[in-house]
Amino acid sequence: MDSLNMGADVTKGLRKVDKSEMTHKNPALRGSSLVPAKASSPAPAPATVYGKAVMGDKPSRFELDGKKWVVEFFKNKPDIVIDDAEPNQSVYVYKCEGSTVKVNGKCNNIIIDSCKKVAVVFDTVVSSCEFINCQSVQMQVLGKVPTVSVEKTDGCQMFLNKESLKVEIVSAKSSEMNVMVPVGEDFVEQAIPEQFKTIIEAGKLKTSATESV
Repeated sequence: MDSLNMGADVTKGLRKVDKSEMTHKNPALRGSSLVPAKASSPAPAPATVYGKAVMGDKPSRFELDGKKWVVEFFKNKPDIVIDDAEPNQSVYVYKCEGSTVKVNGKCNNIIIDSCKKVAVVFDTVVSSCEFINCQSVQMQVLGKVPTVSVEKTDGCQMFLNKESLKVEIVSAKSSEMNVMVPVGEDFVEQAIPEQFKTIIEAGKLKTSATESV
């Protein structure tokens, strides 16, 4: 897609086909799918985004795209702040590392996708806060959150407040999940079970969490 955005420059790396390589002008070439090779042309220059060559590292992105706040490719950025979030807006944090995102206001949902060592602090979400394909992430709710979803994530610490004690936490294919529950002025850390036991009762499966001693 970046190459297509170059416009007319996208054809600079192409070479003109010589008449000797055209099969309709050379019957001898019709019996073979091979065309004699010529000296290779120099490769086109890499595309640029915001004046920076795109070779592997993606440029950081922080913007409101329609009704979605997009935060992408930040590294070691501890002060990313989204102000005045609205209930019909969502927040999508993608492939960030060593960064902290603060969401002020009430948004619809927050998704943390493919991030490492990222923390998110938010006021209130209408639907859920989701972690997908993450490593060593944290969240802290200052208002309310009805649902927290953790999927394919290793290391997730969730700080709740008294307003969010009725939260539903749904986890799948994840490990090292801990919930910090407020008790008085302190927090009590509790681990979400990762091991389950399934038995058969009356022809149906019955599964319960098991805790290691």
